Amino acid sequence: MANIAAVTADGTSIHLGTADIDGLRSALRGELIGSDHPGYDTARRVWNGNVDRRPALILRATGVADVQQAVNFARTNRVALALRGGGHSAPGYGTNDGGLVLDLSAMKGIRVDPGARTVRADGGVLWRELDHETQAFGLATTGGTVSNTGIAGLTLGGGLGWLMGKHGLTVDNLISADVVTADGQLRKASATDNPDLFWALRGGGGNFGVVTSFEYRLHPVTQVLGGLVLYPLDQAREVLRFYRDFSQTLPDEAEAYTALLTAPDGKPVSALMLGYNGPIEEGVKVLAPARQFGKPLADLVGPVPYRARQTMLDDPNAVHGLHRYWRSAFTEHISDGLIDVLVDGAAGFSSPMSALIFFNVHGAVTRVSPTATAFAARRPQWDFDAIGQWTDAAQSAQHIAWIRKLWERLEPHLQGSAYINHLAADDRPEKVRASFGANYARLRELKGVYDPTNLFRANANIAPA
Repeated sequence: MANIAAVTADGTSIHLGTADIDGLRSALRGELIGSDHPGYDTARRVWNGNVDRRPALILRATGVADVQQAVNFARTNRVALALRGGGHSAPGYGTNDGGLVLDLSAMKGIRVDPGARTVRADGGVLWRELDHETQAFGLATTGGTVSNTGIAGLTLGGGLGWLMGKHGLTVDNLISADVVTADGQLRKASATDNPDLFWALRGGGGNFGVVTSFEYRLHPVTQVLGGLVLYPLDQAREVLRFYRDFSQTLPDEAEAYTALLTAPDGKPVSALMLGYNGPIEEGVKVLAPARQFGKPLADLVGPVPYRARQTMLDDPNAVHGLHRYWRSAFTEHISDGLIDVLVDGAAGFSSPMSALIFFNVHGAVTRVSPTATAFAARRPQWDFDAIGQWTDAAQSAQHIAWIRKLWERLEPHLQGSAYINHLAADDRPEKVRASFGANYARLRELKGVYDPTNLFRANANIAPA
């Protein structure tokens, strides 16, 4: 491989010399992929098809030693660095133009200890892969709402998911992590080992290093109650008002989310997304008011294996390669004004694959102090997402414009903070800061300790103090 053009983290053009590149390649067990590699175009693709970038190099790591080599190379050569686990980042943080992409997708080790009810998994594991192993023992931990999300990104951002009311966020179930920091050192982070780093990893995003493995606490989870109740759009205002009140009465075991989306027949609908993580007969009673409300088009709620619950929204919502753009914010109130804007917006979806969704943050999540972990959003509230999805790249501008125009109407009804895993690439810096809440100052201090040059900046970035 000859000298290649690259960029630094601040966009300055540089050249990576042949000797340096060859030296890196010889030190790896994994593969180093440049633009001349036959697999380059496949290797550079990420989950969001609207993100089309051309890194100078892609390093497909196979273990901790490869990760250390990548971090040291990026720091020494001042080349922009992006980290990719599952590649599920909607803003495209897992890739870049002209930099080095550290790809952990080949790191797939998973070890379940059913007696201790724990699991350790490598940083390239997807949730469906983790669930495959843990469900063999009737165990699970909070792991998002679709199955093809990478465990790394979801965990580091906090980890909202179907089980959070009963079992807390993903970070509330994190026991320890192995992390390569900006100096290339491997550190263990836990309640007793580097506890300040452990605190920062639980909600601070990818700002503090490359997590090569995670250890989680598991819970007995097998058969659950789950599914959707669908209503015509002309009932949406009533459904959303019902949902607003109903979702605030639920026990920890229950989950109730809601969405405005397009049904397979092409008609916009209102949906209640219901679940219960406990005895089925009790769940039937708890969810009965929602299933009996109004005049639904269909009631699809029933007992399902947890793995089926975890995949229920995969298609089309999580299909790899769809073009995507979304905006997100927390809200502690679902006002009638917000409902009116949402229903009007749903009547004019620019794509049948788009959706407007509320995820209810309640239960165990809210009984943790906002300063106990870096994830600060511990009050009862909703995570709201306006998700644009489409298939034709030529239509990207119109679909993005539709979301942005709708967001202008929605934003006055929402808070100025968001779940960092749902931030958009063009969200304002003050929104990023607000999303870390009162923990931002401490996170900046720790960033200065563990990453003083901001090597890890392709994320919801925290500048070092």
